[in-house]
Amino acid sequence: MTTTSTRPHELPVQELERVTIRFAGDSGDGMQLTGMQFTRTAAVFGNDISTFPDYPAEIRAPAGSLPGVSGFQISFSSSDIHTPGDQPDVLVAMNPAALKANIGDLPAGGALIVNSDAFTPSNLAKVGYETNPLTDGSLKAYTVFEIPITTLNARALEGLEMTNKQIDLTKNFFALGLMFWLYERSMEPTLRWIDEKFAKRPVIAEANKRALKAGYAFGETTEIFHTHYRVAPAHLPPGLYRNITGNEATALGFLVASKKAERPLFYASYPITPASDILHQLSGYKNFGVKSFQAEDEIAAMGAAIGAAYGGLLGLTGTSGPGLALKSEAINLAVMTELPVVIVDVQRAGPSTGMPTKTEQGDLLQALFGRNGESPLPVVAPATPAECFDLAFEAARIALRHMTPVIYLSDAFLATGAEPWRIPDLDSLPSITVPNATDPATFHPYARDPETLARPWAVPGTPGLEHRIGGLEKADVTGNVSYDPENHHRMTLLRAEKVARVANDIPDLETYGRDEGELLILGWGSTYGALRSAVERLLAEGQSVAHAQLRYLNPFPANTGEVLRRYRRVLIPELNLGQLLMLIRARYLIDAEGYHRVRGKPFRISEIHERAEQILAGR
Repeated sequence: MTTTSTRPHELPVQELERVTIRFAGDSGDGMQLTGMQFTRTAAVFGNDISTFPDYPAEIRAPAGSLPGVSGFQISFSSSDIHTPGDQPDVLVAMNPAALKANIGDLPAGGALIVNSDAFTPSNLAKVGYETNPLTDGSLKAYTVFEIPITTLNARALEGLEMTNKQIDLTKNFFALGLMFWLYERSMEPTLRWIDEKFAKRPVIAEANKRALKAGYAFGETTEIFHTHYRVAPAHLPPGLYRNITGNEATALGFLVASKKAERPLFYASYPITPASDILHQLSGYKNFGVKSFQAEDEIAAMGAAIGAAYGGLLGLTGTSGPGLALKSEAINLAVMTELPVVIVDVQRAGPSTGMPTKTEQGDLLQALFGRNGESPLPVVAPATPAECFDLAFEAARIALRHMTPVIYLSDAFLATGAEPWRIPDLDSLPSITVPNATDPATFHPYARDPETLARPWAVPGTPGLEHRIGGLEKADVTGNVSYDPENHHRMTLLRAEKVARVANDIPDLETYGRDEGELLILGWGSTYGALRSAVERLLAEGQSVAHAQLRYLNPFPANTGEVLRRYRRVLIPELNLGQLLMLIRARYLIDAEGYHRVRGKPFRISEIHERAEQILAGR
């Protein structure tokens, strides 16, 4: 929905409900920074936002090459949104490589803003352009704005003691200033950020501020734009909000969990994309009692987290898919010793190194079964960046209450994406404290809580509570090393039942849309936004559909089977080749069908909508 109004002596203003912008350029052009600054400003203004950073895995791919293209897409709206948008309304392309890599996503009639200075013969040749697309007519389907950004930016910085290369690095702020003008956004938040960021480098600060203001002024003075665009603030529930990424929310969730558990948080990690930001974040919380440890490898990180849990701390480790494989033997140790450790897996496209900066949901079966022997543990998965806080807290709660390792499955899309997060009232969050065993007269290492089957937590050094610990099978109750076949069978069943009983302690699976009907779209993890948005469209068209998103993947919510049987067809879209689909079919004997994509990109709303329409039409 759009409306148009005109203010005296100014350009017409077009009111838009939602706008999606994609900034794209070389990996050295600062596109991630540009996108984040626009995101911060939109958040301050009060829009609902959703972002999708997309960057190469190489530290510095060849300048001007297709593998070196970096992009950042932001969708901001005056209403509730769930995805960063299927296609950009505006593409800002800083060079020919950025244009070639992204032009296929821009719909006909979309706005294309290009840095015309970058379209030199050598840059065109690098990406296989035989002719200049700005002059050969190949872009006639779009509204093209050719702007010599490099030249205009250099003029704005004349007189500063900077090299040409340093001056060129600020041109992203020229583009940002132009977009601020076009969408009526204030420069003030970014100007303050520049002053804080470059407080000790006044020349760099001045250069970036000049570039930003020059871009804004160009928009005011040029005659190539004939309309301003305005997106009103969103009507979000009352509260205090901040813009947050999934990794930031994850770190805060575990920090708050440690406070509510009244136990220090110990985080051990080996740097790995896209989980490293959690280590960066938690390392800054020393004043809250957080102990962070950068281990020499994944195995050491897992072992350190187990040792922390054995010592009475909230043990936490983080990784991505390849690291989860390396940690698997030690995760088995945590299962056998029944210690509360949380393992964060921020999934990425695999196998092996795969595409380390791209998203995928390929680790579900590894999380459930990627260990030797019968080795069950709970698995949870957030659905949105903000929800990473809630599920991190929940993973810690389950681990402590049930005395078990827990795997928390995020992914690259959630980890680096951002949205508004309503800061919770910490007093409203429940206490998750678990007492230590202290009485030698009643202590048995493998005695069981009658409700959860959790064993007691005996911190080393407690007088009279000495006991055996380790990977060898233990005798029921006493904890003595045991090779008795019947005892091993009994202990295996107890460990499995302990995890199964987590289902008594988690919410039911909820549905959005029709309570029963023709089609249920079932998802997990970061597919939430596309699935929910597609179902909203289908419901508006009068279709008999619903959406359910699993946050608990082991065990499933107790009512999962009942929910599935209320619909004639079940569609399970996943960013893998059907891992949840296999589990649902095996567990509930439901003839569900899958929709699978492993492109390193999130689903588009349109493809889920189209597949659902085909199913509903009987095709």
